[in-house]
Amino acid sequence: MKQLMSLLCCLLAFAGAAAQNDYPNANPTMTYTDEEGQEVEDVQYDGSAPLVCTFKANPENVGGYTPLYEWQFRKMGEEKPFLVRYEEDTQYTFVQSGAFQVELLVSFVLGNDTIAYQMDEPFAVTISESKLEVPNAFTPNGDGINDVFRVKEGYTSIVSFKAQVFSRWGKKLFEWNDPADGWDGRSGGSDVPDGAYYLLIEARGADGKRYHIKKTINILRGYTEPGTGTTE
Repeated sequence: MKQLMSLLCCLLAFAGAAAQNDYPNANPTMTYTDEEGQEVEDVQYDGSAPLVCTFKANPENVGGYTPLYEWQFRKMGEEKPFLVRYEEDTQYTFVQSGAFQVELLVSFVLGNDTIAYQMDEPFAVTISESKLEVPNAFTPNGDGINDVFRVKEGYTSIVSFKAQVFSRWGKKLFEWNDPADGWDGRSGGSDVPDGAYYLLIEARGADGKRYHIKKTINILRGYTEPGTGTTE
């Protein structure tokens, strides 16, 4: 029994010594919401803007140390950050195209003792150039195919958007501010007649490109889609 107790005491002493040697550290994470609305945690992103990213330092074994955080945001290939933040957790919205790096530096300070933390690899964010196209017509006949007029699938990095539809006499019938939305061919709760309508879109891409789209679109309720889901 005495030998067993002695062994247990040794194990506890070893565990205590090991705990004292656990230095302050960090385990930074980057999370964002994907196109399906799911929260994703990853070390890199390659896609469209606008992108809202949340960065967390997740400090570990801080003990009596005081952590001093520094988040550096820089464009790939540039030494000087374009943004520096001094908070444990931060959020940033990427609205410009290009390749970016986000790096966390932490100084854990206790009296005259300082322990520095730096990431092995910074987070990488690549924002694509913008793209925006619109069809010429749609068929809101309730068949579930092309019933809503919206921009074509595959649009990317559109950071501001406003679309308006007018009658041939200049009356505004509908407007929307998200490229994922659209017009169902109704105004004031009623279907508008088949025919031509005037579309105006003002948008801006993450690459700085501005879109001024002015065109005539057509409503064709009597048209049967050939299974493609689009009317050009």
